[in-house]
Amino acid sequence: MSHASAEMQAYYAGRAPYYDAVYLKPERAADIAYLRQHLPERLGGRSLLEIACGTGYWTQDLAPAALRMVATDYTAEPLSFARQRPGVEAVQFERADAYALPAHLGQFDAAFAGLWFSHVPVEAREAFVASLHGRLNAGARVLWIDNHERQCQDFPIAETDARGNTYQHRPLRDGSVHRVLKNFPTQAELQALVAGVARHTRYQRLDNFWLFEYEL
Repeated sequence: MSHASAEMQAYYAGRAPYYDAVYLKPERAADIAYLRQHLPERLGGRSLLEIACGTGYWTQDLAPAALRMVATDYTAEPLSFARQRPGVEAVQFERADAYALPAHLGQFDAAFAGLWFSHVPVEAREAFVASLHGRLNAGARVLWIDNHERQCQDFPIAETDARGNTYQHRPLRDGSVHRVLKNFPTQAELQALVAGVARHTRYQRLDNFWLFEYEL
């Protein structure tokens, strides 16, 4: 069963038509330019599984470099936009639960998740990692990117629950406001999560994003 709340699914379904706006902020331009070059360099030439691809913003850069690519998301509306991206003709798009990735997706030599891990509840992190690793071969390279705390300048933390999960209240253009889970894991937390199963871990912090990479 997915750990994603119905409200979060509704939020991303409603935001899908203009999701790219988050990447167009001038203060993020240098980070985005770096990531669009760096990600294909690190994940290219491999069979690649993308988790929570959303509208396919990163899929369009990764697909041309991948040997084979499957891009997944739990919500249907963003996937309809992802399928229209340039350069994704060979990508297999699938609706899938990141916490229970089905065997029919196959096995992969690399995995990517962009702006996804911050939406994983603290209590579900191990379940997500177990699901992901179940679809990966030994030696697979994994790379996650996400916002760090600078994002709170736009959306401050509004709530914290008993497990330490933090939430933002985010408006959509239709005037609705949604309670969105948004965690900000530390480098130590990320490394501890894959300790014992990962090697060559690397954490990098940009002006607006963090990157975490490791190999099984």
